[in-house]
Amino acid sequence: MISIIIPVLNESKGIRKLIDHLNANAFGYVGEIIVVDGGSSDEIGVQLTGYSNIRYVQSKKGRARQMNAGANIAKRDILYFLHADSFPPKYYDRAIYEVLLVNKNIRAGCFRLQFDSDHWWLKLMGWATAVNHISCRGGDQSLFMDHDLFYTLNGFNEDYEVYEDIELIKRIYKNTRFKVVNEPIVTSARHYNNIGVWKLQWLHLRIYAKRWFGADAKELNFFYNKSLKYLKSGSRE
Repeated sequence: MISIIIPVLNESKGIRKLIDHLNANAFGYVGEIIVVDGGSSDEIGVQLTGYSNIRYVQSKKGRARQMNAGANIAKRDILYFLHADSFPPKYYDRAIYEVLLVNKNIRAGCFRLQFDSDHWWLKLMGWATAVNHISCRGGDQSLFMDHDLFYTLNGFNEDYEVYEDIELIKRIYKNTRFKVVNEPIVTSARHYNNIGVWKLQWLHLRIYAKRWFGADAKELNFFYNKSLKYLKSGSRE
């Protein structure tokens, strides 16, 4: 059985749509859905009343902290980390089950990415995520893994406010086989639409480059938050 862990921050407008999608498209292997709130101000907890399979908890802000908090209370053998604006394919849970429990040599994986946008670059990025290489990975693809492997690797590094998904996935690649399921998880392009495809892509590339050249978590966090503030305000560095 699977524990789905969703970190949220002010996602009340779309959270019911996601939960309904997860319930409607599950094959039957989902044991619980854990929504971990990092301090929302939009009363998102109210939106989750009435669901029998939802566990709503609160933690300190930060996706890495929130996902670790969810994993710490998860009761199932498989952990599935999912962003609040990403919608996995039909029978996603059966696909996860088959990867991890049928093939004992694989202990982690993700889905191929597809943005809800017709922009050619976002389509190209989605196509590239079918390649099973660390350079093609990202948090929007979601991440599923064996519960024991997660704790063997000490979970997400909470020093990271950005790049936390990739940092863990790199450790996974070094320790076990990783599977990319060739079915699309559809994720929102809202951040690209709000900031601009090329501006946000350039920021991501600079984050990757800084990490490649040895930047630590503190430096990446400072650079990302500073850059994002300028991009959202329309200013230039």
